[in-house]
Amino acid sequence: MPDLEPCAASQRIGVIDLGSNSLRLVVFERLGSALFPLFNEKVMCGLGRGIASTGRLNPEGVALALVNLRRFVAFARAIAVDHLAVLATAAVRDASDGQAFAGEVERQCRVRVKIIDGMEEARLSAAGVLAGIPDADGIVADLGGGSVELVQVRSSSARPDIGRVGEGVSLPLGPLRLAELADRVKSLAETVERELAGASVLRAAAGKKLYLVGGAARAIARLHMDHTQYPLHIIHRYTISRREAEGFLDIVGRQSRKSLERITTISRRRLDVVPLAALVLRKLITLAGTQSVVFSALGLREGYAHGLISAEEWVADPMIAGYMAVGRRQSRFRLDGDRLQQWTAPLFADLSEAARLRHQAVSWLSDLAWSEHPDYRAKQAFIRSLTLPFAGSTHADRVFVATALHARYGGAVDDPIKEPTQQLLDERATQEARTLGLALRLAYTLCAGTIELLSELALSHVGDILRLDVPSDSSLFVGETVQRRLEAVARSLGVTAVIRQHETR
Repeated sequence: MPDLEPCAASQRIGVIDLGSNSLRLVVFERLGSALFPLFNEKVMCGLGRGIASTGRLNPEGVALALVNLRRFVAFARAIAVDHLAVLATAAVRDASDGQAFAGEVERQCRVRVKIIDGMEEARLSAAGVLAGIPDADGIVADLGGGSVELVQVRSSSARPDIGRVGEGVSLPLGPLRLAELADRVKSLAETVERELAGASVLRAAAGKKLYLVGGAARAIARLHMDHTQYPLHIIHRYTISRREAEGFLDIVGRQSRKSLERITTISRRRLDVVPLAALVLRKLITLAGTQSVVFSALGLREGYAHGLISAEEWVADPMIAGYMAVGRRQSRFRLDGDRLQQWTAPLFADLSEAARLRHQAVSWLSDLAWSEHPDYRAKQAFIRSLTLPFAGSTHADRVFVATALHARYGGAVDDPIKEPTQQLLDERATQEARTLGLALRLAYTLCAGTIELLSELALSHVGDILRLDVPSDSSLFVGETVQRRLEAVARSLGVTAVIRQHETR
């Protein structure tokens, strides 16, 4: 990784990604080690269009890029971004006039342009994937307009930008670069196969996962979601098997622009490159021998931004970092999600680490919908928690958290709002989520958000008894509502509820 200055005091990080096909500004709001996209705007400039034959940047793309770069830089300064980076990739570094273009950007915008080489681009993309998928183990493929970066990633407990990014390579296989071969099917296939055959890094992918990054990859994910009527339109961590991916990419690679135009979820200016991207990915998957394909919404921009976070502020699990940040900001109280999770833990014997993290995430978000109308809290909690931009969450994690919070706010078991996404969570996990939500509902009834009060109480599940121990000298913890909500938890577990009073020390 390149040497970067930690920005411990910065709250907003702006990254302008000057790519071969698109120009994008993302402004991240940083809360501890969690990054949330505050602003995200893209312009399809096509800087690299025609570069394979001319060796120069597309003149129309240059004009469009300069106008929008001036706007992006001015906007970043207007909203007081603390750290702004302009990163230029394949088109600018490969074009004969790339340096001159970068100089003109610096002159007009008064900001430094960093032209990154292929290896650095690969490393940053891999670091972005690891920031959002901390257990990633396989190969990252960043499919840009002008190049494809392949880099090995390894599962580890370390920071995603330290010691987990392995061998990498940058190949001239971006869809814009291949566009001139689009009508010569045989030459196109031979070019792709020849370049990929020389990428020794692919040997590390056999039997593992392929993590896809880039606009064209995201477009393909959207196409597959529409094709299968997938119920959750969140690309990050969307996963399909190798066999399914190969069959679908074969179909997409044969589609005409007219056929693809019927699909409204993809930018019209992205459509030209999708069939070429599908062809490259199809060859890549076959040669790599991957087990499955995982799409990542995080890549180069997020990899760069996460590299600016100091070691002192780093939180190993991005899911928990995100839930903690939102929970603390949106709760009415001095929320302690860890304490809440520990209080409900006796109800769930032998939790795996992954399950414990889910419970911790729910607990940190447990005051999410307090400001909603009481009649709509359960539904709003479900929708908001399902779609919050948390990088580390799998789709099953999202549904678990949403199901638990729906129960925490008194949502009905048969509420139709839950039905479309329940297929993403098995029956046992669904029941576990509901029990956890009901236990948190009981906890808030007992302590009214003053989490410290829970230290006077104990919840236990032994055999067919759910017992709540309360101090005998306090009237705070007894009453009809407490009894009713304790019994709701007991019914969820299939046991009997008992309240036992004890003398305080």
